[in-house]
Amino acid sequence: MQILNHTTVPNRVQRPIKVMQFGGGNFLRAFVDWMVHVLNQETNFNGDIAIIKPTAGGDYAELKEQDGLFTVVLDGIKNGELVAEKTLVTEVQQIIHSYNEWAAYLKLAENEDLRFIVSNTTEAGIKFNEKDEFNGVPPKEFPAKLTIWLYHRFKHFNAEISKGCILLPCELIEDNGDALKKTVLQYADHWSLEAEFKDWVDTANHFCSTLVDRIVSGYPSDRAEEIEQKLEYKDELLVAGEYYHSWVIQANETVQKELPFSETDLNVEFVNDLAPYREMKVRILNGAHTSMVPVGYLAGIRFVKEAMENEVVSNFVESLLLEESATTLDFPDDVKNKFVGDVLDRFRNPLLKHQLISISLNSTSKFVARLLPTLKDYYNAQDKLPKRIVFGLSAMLRFYKGEFNGENIALNDDKAVLSFFESEWEKVDNGSSLQDFTKNVLSNTAIWGEDLTQIEGLSETVAKNIENIEANGITSCLKNL
Repeated sequence: MQILNHTTVPNRVQRPIKVMQFGGGNFLRAFVDWMVHVLNQETNFNGDIAIIKPTAGGDYAELKEQDGLFTVVLDGIKNGELVAEKTLVTEVQQIIHSYNEWAAYLKLAENEDLRFIVSNTTEAGIKFNEKDEFNGVPPKEFPAKLTIWLYHRFKHFNAEISKGCILLPCELIEDNGDALKKTVLQYADHWSLEAEFKDWVDTANHFCSTLVDRIVSGYPSDRAEEIEQKLEYKDELLVAGEYYHSWVIQANETVQKELPFSETDLNVEFVNDLAPYREMKVRILNGAHTSMVPVGYLAGIRFVKEAMENEVVSNFVESLLLEESATTLDFPDDVKNKFVGDVLDRFRNPLLKHQLISISLNSTSKFVARLLPTLKDYYNAQDKLPKRIVFGLSAMLRFYKGEFNGENIALNDDKAVLSFFESEWEKVDNGSSLQDFTKNVLSNTAIWGEDLTQIEGLSETVAKNIENIEANGITSCLKNL
């Protein structure tokens, strides 16, 4: 079988390089690069991509051997129907290793067509390092490399305002655009670069905070051969992910006009304030995961897909999202209902094998971030407890005993948290009441950040739920909710 490279695609179009991308990993290839391909196919965007290797290790050898070509395989459920899509992405025109090809990297700053800068350098990628030197070839941190590149562009084009760039960081940190801009200006100060450059960074460039969402599982080793038979070529860079995607971008009209996503069906939304969208994602998508894990696991379920196939557990999750979580969000009902529907479709994806035990990592801190604000907002608005979120909390405390029905549970949390739960459950085993257990656990401010026994009725309800779980099992309890 022929290996994918330029000979496989003899009529490949060469477009102006408009996008510089820091990172060539699975996520960016199956998210941003795939979107650029759609823009080229459906609009007049007409732009290709230069990928920059931002770290010293590795060299993107396979990407170079395949001449920047790769296939994105997307599967999922859309409007209740199974979707399967295979897309050959042809937009990666240049691959530059910043450590081995520093001159080529800086030369790219002289490209007058280049307008967009995308990055995904992990949550730890946007940071300042005082050891980075301006004349270091290259400096260690990604923002340092970016600052030098921007300075080179500033100099080459004589501070021309129109040669600024639109920056779209995809790192999973809050206000990633603001964080990147702040770090670039911090390097400018650290290296005593002229005030005119800092003004150009501030006024000529658009640092857009973004919120990205797509599960990308990577190389589909279990079905690669079958996929390649259909493609009729061998692709070492096959990347699989879910069909669902969302990119929310906080940006002005200038950015919106230059990125014609509105002319496509891509799920990209430009907003003035990213915070409410981040909150919706955390409370619904992430909150659903956190509540599903202990309930599903104690019901004998081990995968997300299996949880959604179980009518009782699935109804619990759907009702929690629609009747409790969504009611605390300040969005129109149709927007919230669509988001909930998308989340449930994603959970039902038959090809995504998400283990509940993997998602259970640090469940206590996840509850604090994802479900506790919803619980409190619901209580304040309704003057009653959200019974499903409270049941999820109850199941989590029982989950943290580390065993259920004679089977050990591989808990994964902070050692102090696990030690505390072990001690408290040992007291119960030695005759202490579940009422005392819940009071001791929920009053632990080190875990919850506050004393949860101050929420009226919470401790008593949790204790009663755990008693019912022990006496009747999870399924019976869920049916009675």
